[in-house]
Amino acid sequence: MPHPCSCGSGRPYADCCGPCHAGTPAATAEALMRSRYSAYVLALEAYLLATWHPSTRPVSLKLQETPQAKWLGLQVKRHEPTGPDSARVEFVARYKVGGRAHRLHELSRFLRENGRWYYVDGEFPV
Repeated sequence: MPHPCSCGSGRPYADCCGPCHAGTPAATAEALMRSRYSAYVLALEAYLLATWHPSTRPVSLKLQETPQAKWLGLQVKRHEPTGPDSARVEFVARYKVGGRAHRLHELSRFLRENGRWYYVDGEFPV
């Protein structure tokens, strides 16, 4: 049985986020968001930085520092195009750090440049 993708799509990793992590551009902002979530699960810092828009990209994410987050699940609430090369994705990601559970609820902005989607930033709905 193929390994299921950690993004919660129900598809095998090799047919879901795996190709994005290997260099294939994500087809949609939602696909990029899902691949970024699974990159956090797999601690793929180089992928996360490469898919972060240069205007807002941090120098490092320090994913190897302790305590590391244990990612528990992703729920995509909505994906909406906001223009021909822009979109928003609302999601909730659950994780634990040091035994404590947390919820990250974010409305993320994405831009497509030269055929590639990039994460720009996010806000936290109340």
